[in-house]
Amino acid sequence: MSAAVIVPLSLVGGYAVISIFLLRFPNLIHRKKQLKINARLIAHRGGAGEHLENTITAYKHAMASGMDMIELDCQITKDKEVVVAHDDHLQRVTGVDANISDLNFKDLPPISRTLAVHFCKGQSICGSAHDRKIPLLREVFETFPDVPINLDIKRDEDDLINKVLEMICEFEREEITVVGNFSENIVKKCHQRGHKHPLVFSMSGIRKLLLLFYSGLLPFCSLKESFVEIPMGSVIMINFGIEKKWMKAIIWFLDFLLVNRVMFRHLQRRGIKIYVWVLNSEEQFDRAMHVGVDGIMTDYPIKLAEYMRQNGHLADTIHENNDNYQTFENEADN
Repeated sequence: MSAAVIVPLSLVGGYAVISIFLLRFPNLIHRKKQLKINARLIAHRGGAGEHLENTITAYKHAMASGMDMIELDCQITKDKEVVVAHDDHLQRVTGVDANISDLNFKDLPPISRTLAVHFCKGQSICGSAHDRKIPLLREVFETFPDVPINLDIKRDEDDLINKVLEMICEFEREEITVVGNFSENIVKKCHQRGHKHPLVFSMSGIRKLLLLFYSGLLPFCSLKESFVEIPMGSVIMINFGIEKKWMKAIIWFLDFLLVNRVMFRHLQRRGIKIYVWVLNSEEQFDRAMHVGVDGIMTDYPIKLAEYMRQNGHLADTIHENNDNYQTFENEADN
């Protein structure tokens, strides 16, 4: 065999061996991220299948049910108040044809008494009569000062981004508040502000992550983000009505590439957390635990907590919340 063949093969083989070795032992060249957040059970929008989404009542219920973290979304009003809401347009949540960004906070309409559960097709939730208010982010921070929060900044608007980051610092929540969005611009702006809060991979960040992993370059690259938050293919197809075969094939292929135990384990060794969303069935919970994720986002806090306890993933930690849960339910009934 000529040198023209041996040399390239040797280089490729050496590269592959080093890449595989560092994939297993990344801390030889990367310092492991030290995070104060260790959340396994995450209430999506506060648990949108058990109380009206993104309300104080939902968040209290989630924490009383045994959740470790609250996931929520932020918008900004016309008078520059940061509120907790997934949609800027109010039609789905309140039935009013208006944008949050076009209204002052005091003029925001109440949330509808009944809402469809976004990630559980065909299901709806009827909320309590006494709490149908779109809350201020400040109110959430005041009510839950020590609760880890996964905060999705929904719009690429400097006023919104700056106010959220300033408020996180004001309440000294930098180490227990995860900030991000699928938009690369929003993640980049958060990173440029120089705050200490952990970041979520954007959509383009996840694409880059996959490219680096499957090319063998991932072990050599530094990563500024601390959380990977991904959907499962089954969740997308079931809840967004994907019927065409070619679209299903693409989603399953992407799911195959993304939900990879080897990649997850490498990232976890580097201190990066893996969260999946939004899982609402035991079958989905089973798959998530099988591939070794760090946390599950759900619309059904009680269902997830009970599943984790029954399958030995939480030992007896859920029992510690039983008294709090019963107290909350009694207060809600009254």
